[in-house]
Amino acid sequence: MQIKLIAIGKTDNKQLQTLIEDYQKRLGFYIKFQLEIIPDIKKAKHLSEAQQKDKEGELILGKTQTSDVVILLDENGKQMDSVGFSNYLQKHLNSGIKQLVFVIGGPYGFSDAVYQRANGKLGLSKMTFSHQMVRLFFIEQLYRGFTILRNEPYHHR
Repeated sequence: MQIKLIAIGKTDNKQLQTLIEDYQKRLGFYIKFQLEIIPDIKKAKHLSEAQQKDKEGELILGKTQTSDVVILLDENGKQMDSVGFSNYLQKHLNSGIKQLVFVIGGPYGFSDAVYQRANGKLGLSKMTFSHQMVRLFFIEQLYRGFTILRNEPYHHR
């Protein structure tokens, strides 16, 4: 299985980017992982929220394949602790799917088309984080999940 994270907009903060790259490298020991960044919509300030979500949604859907299992990182998604998330990953690993795709939406969330395509929703926290920080937190949790599955000491139970 391969895991892909799709996100809108580049990470401007160099320190965050360095941490993201560090966890991406660590993840490579466990699974094939890809972070795919969709550039910010140009002239977005001239668009309504719905128009921006629709444009971003088209770009997101263009990065997925029909065989992908698509999970949205959504504030209303199911929340779980790190051990629960590792079990969630294990179920997907056992299912035989080719690619598991997680998606971080733009500033206004996801279009209806993206919600319809999604196979599920996960929430990282009830708190609100910047989209750039969510990337780091999620990739770190992926790494933590794999260390839990391997019974490695990174996660202290």
